[in-house]
Amino acid sequence: MYPLACMKRILTALVLIPLVIALVFLGPDWLVTLAVGAVSLLAAWEYLGIAHAAGSKPPRIPVLAAISILFAVSFLWPDKLVATLGALSLALLVYDAFAVPVAEALQAAANSVFCLMYTGFTLIALPMLRSSEDGKSLVTFLLCAVWAGDIFAMYVGRTLGKHKLAPKLSPNKTWEGAVGSLAGSVLVTVGLMYLAAQLARRDILTLAFPGTLGHWLLLAVVVNLAAQVGDLAESALKRSAGVKDSGTLLPGHGGVLDRIDALLLAAPVLWYAQVIQHF
Repeated sequence: MYPLACMKRILTALVLIPLVIALVFLGPDWLVTLAVGAVSLLAAWEYLGIAHAAGSKPPRIPVLAAISILFAVSFLWPDKLVATLGALSLALLVYDAFAVPVAEALQAAANSVFCLMYTGFTLIALPMLRSSEDGKSLVTFLLCAVWAGDIFAMYVGRTLGKHKLAPKLSPNKTWEGAVGSLAGSVLVTVGLMYLAAQLARRDILTLAFPGTLGHWLLLAVVVNLAAQVGDLAESALKRSAGVKDSGTLLPGHGGVLDRIDALLLAAPVLWYAQVIQHF
């Protein structure tokens, strides 16, 4: 990475990370849902641009409207979320069947429904996690595991990387970087557990990670693997459309979709893990 691009990446992170952490710990539930919904809409806009580059023309406004409705329902009536997702998917299918030229209807419908799932439903996991028991700690764990994995992967891969991980999807990723990413997520989890214990000794319960260290290390591994798969999945989508970056909104990072691609799988995986744990 060129020094200027690296500096842009660092400066962007220095601005965004404190804002995100402040939102996680200080923001009310409605503001968290609104902020995540806005990010989802930006990511959806970029995904639809990728689909357009691949020759498909899904309608932007109906898809964005469907995502907005999904986030509103997740906040107001969370028990109706799955039914709403099904209804919105069918509505997009019907819209594309009649509003898009017949020759383009199949691709448009597929991309519309996939966009609703890929950039909408996946990110609903964040406000859902945040509103659960120890939700602030869960989201902090998720973000730190993903961020640390990304940072370790970049520097370990650049320093030691020799063996390509998936050259057809992302030529710069290496097995060494992948292992470094996994180590980064594990190390930051140990650090969070230690920090939570030290705070608890001072009767500061800002962070809470009930359970054993082994439990959280296993979650860190699962979340990290999901994040790496999410990163590669977005690379595959971009390559299939001949697109390098999803956008240019974030200096040094590309588009919003480029920055959250790991979260699109990691967040729902952690959400599902919590749901399974409470069965």
